[in-house]
Amino acid sequence: MASQTLITAELSNALDQGWLNPAHAQPLLEQAYQCASALVDRLDPLDQLPPLLQDVQRSADHLRHRQVGDRVTYVINRNINFTNICEQHCGFCAFRRDANTPGAYWLTPDEILEKTAAGVEQGATEICMQGGLNPEAKQGGRSLAYYVQLVKTIKQAFPQLHLHAFSPQEIQFIARQDDLGYEQVIASLQAAGVDSLPGTAAEVLVDPVRRMICPEKINTATWLEIITTAHRLGLWTTSTMLSGHIETAADQVAHLAQLRRLQETALERGYPGRISEFILLPYVGEQAPRPMQRLVGHSQPRLLPTLILTAIARLMLGCWIPNHQPSWVKLGLAGATTALNWGCNDLGGTLMEEHITTMAGAMGGTAMTVNQLRTAIHSLGRSPQQRTTLYHLLGESCHAA
Repeated sequence: MASQTLITAELSNALDQGWLNPAHAQPLLEQAYQCASALVDRLDPLDQLPPLLQDVQRSADHLRHRQVGDRVTYVINRNINFTNICEQHCGFCAFRRDANTPGAYWLTPDEILEKTAAGVEQGATEICMQGGLNPEAKQGGRSLAYYVQLVKTIKQAFPQLHLHAFSPQEIQFIARQDDLGYEQVIASLQAAGVDSLPGTAAEVLVDPVRRMICPEKINTATWLEIITTAHRLGLWTTSTMLSGHIETAADQVAHLAQLRRLQETALERGYPGRISEFILLPYVGEQAPRPMQRLVGHSQPRLLPTLILTAIARLMLGCWIPNHQPSWVKLGLAGATTALNWGCNDLGGTLMEEHITTMAGAMGGTAMTVNQLRTAIHSLGRSPQQRTTLYHLLGESCHAA
């Protein structure tokens, strides 16, 4: 077990360098979790936490301040989950349905346009669109043609919107359905009007974990290949981690190290696309399939371990991925606001509706108003700032780092 003196030295070194070495991150994370184990169901004031946790929190918060300042950003966006019909059976998913079963839905193009128009009326600059893997979602017998037409339907009506759409899993699904390469699928969607890709379906980028929680999903290498291809073609992506289920601290550190190498590759090779942000997604399993509920043993996120991992993510990724966002859908607005003191600098989007996590039993709600987000940010004495998807500050000249 690492000593407090050694950990303090490693945190100091991380602040000096602007990053934490993965070899040092794992023992630090393990000891922080052990330290938090007696406090897991409550969150004491920061100055009443054990010294180790105070050091972790302060280090992450200091690095956040140094790298991105005290401004907290948010985006006005509309989330559209266009279908929950899905061929896969992920262990944690309460969203998917088989076709023609109770609760199954598949939005028509007109319904998608109505939702988009409603978002625009509320000031949305972004539409985030993802859905289940529906084998019937084809046009002229081709999956790619359906998705391309979906994109064109939105962009022809609202060309000003940033379309943040289709995870690596959806890219792989389209390619497999039509026997195409990933590059062809991504380039076709980009030409139709997709502006960036969500870095979801990452879960934990450790294959033994993936085989336990989502065995039908793409493996780690495929996820990394699709994201790298998007960057090479000029599409920015986000990055995520599903945490707090069966994965270990070693798995979490390995996942963060994969993301860091991915961003290093994009920078070293001069790709026009990169990772714009990291979003930690703590597990919610209130309505998850029973085997997963039994495997995990808890149904709602545990706040303090989530905050500890939030801090370690800032320390490991900050130089490469400086924008960090908590999930108010999963943590609630109060929990997400607290995460702004543990390394985060963005409070996410208004969403306007959310189904995937909410159907799993999340208690954070499905929508936030701009006023709610700004009030939460002001409560910390920080300044709120609206942004675009790629972290251009509206009214200012700024780009994602």
